[in-house]
Amino acid sequence: MLRRLGLVACALTLWLGLAYADEPKLKIGLLTIQSGPYSAIGEQLEHGFRYYLEQNGQKLGGFNVDLVALDTGASPAMAKSKAEELVQRERVQIVVGPIASTEALAIHDYMRDAQTPLVSPSALAEDLTQRKASPWFVRATSATGQLSHPLADYAANTLKYRKIAAIASDFAYGYEIVGGFQRVFEDNGGVITKKIWVPLNATDYSSYISQIGDVDAVYASFSGPAAQNFLRQYVEFGYKDRVPLLASHSTVDESLLPEMGDDPIGVISSGHYSPTIDNPENKEFVRGYRERYKVAPGFYSAGGYMAAMLIDTALTGFKGDLADKAQLMQALRAANIARSPRGAITLDEFGNPVCDVEVRKVERKDGVLQNTIIKTYPQVSQFWTYPPKKFLADPVYSRDFPPLRSGDK
Repeated sequence: MLRRLGLVACALTLWLGLAYADEPKLKIGLLTIQSGPYSAIGEQLEHGFRYYLEQNGQKLGGFNVDLVALDTGASPAMAKSKAEELVQRERVQIVVGPIASTEALAIHDYMRDAQTPLVSPSALAEDLTQRKASPWFVRATSATGQLSHPLADYAANTLKYRKIAAIASDFAYGYEIVGGFQRVFEDNGGVITKKIWVPLNATDYSSYISQIGDVDAVYASFSGPAAQNFLRQYVEFGYKDRVPLLASHSTVDESLLPEMGDDPIGVISSGHYSPTIDNPENKEFVRGYRERYKVAPGFYSAGGYMAAMLIDTALTGFKGDLADKAQLMQALRAANIARSPRGAITLDEFGNPVCDVEVRKVERKDGVLQNTIIKTYPQVSQFWTYPPKKFLADPVYSRDFPPLRSGDK
């Protein structure tokens, strides 16, 4: 009798093993940053993606996920090499990442030629979903100007500012975030008096801050250590008490606030995510993420989480073949998220989210700095209120576009 029961148990175990082995697996490649000075943001993004998987039993769309995470080192050349490795050697069905826009642009053409779905959790470069849009690309984040257009509207129509100087890091992201702000601010009656470009390797900002001049406010965009250095020196030189500071989301990201002291208090910024978004999905996300990682989620962790949610939503009820990448891409492009930590999200015809954008103000609450939401712009398009055809006929935002109406450079 015992022998018979043993044989039955063995047979059942074998059957379950075979059944599990026959279950289709979704193989996903994650391009992140695991080494170098930007590894902290890579860790945040990977945590966000893995946290969503943990909360959903390691499944997306009901499919078991095999996740392969590779390090790009924040290098565009390395990102392309790792993308090739994921597609050609690992045979992944979907790639998530990379983090930086320069990396995403470096692999954009390759992923299109390889006909492999690419889901962006954080790269904001405008032309990824505009003039160089690929049918094999979809964003779980937003376009760059999509974040600064609403803040410019708020500055002109709510704060009633008329003269603003812009100061930002001297690279593509800085050009695009400032360009988007400038376009909407000037179309609403304001003037950008000057655009001050700061080299990426700068540590002393005094000569740049001294160029600001007589303005109602300053619009600043920096990231990581540069944001910390700029804010500290802006306060030390006495400008913060005299000239209000508006900023990009990256300048006061949640990952930076704990190290900034009182410097960012009062800074008004805009972004598509904040831990203070008041909806049930975000409250649960923030609670669980804090419990798991002992910090509040920010732009990058939310980006990883939302990329996983987008794939999950797209593949829920998927009846196609996981090996058919064209079917996967079609499902991704059709995904609409009704409820999320960021609210409702739909994708436009270019694969870019139409989503809420929040205007936030840095405050200290219960001894902790946070970005408190002071206004929400609902369902913002990457084209703002401009007709897409007209918007796309113009050049991408750059160092010199839009040109300064004041004539200053």
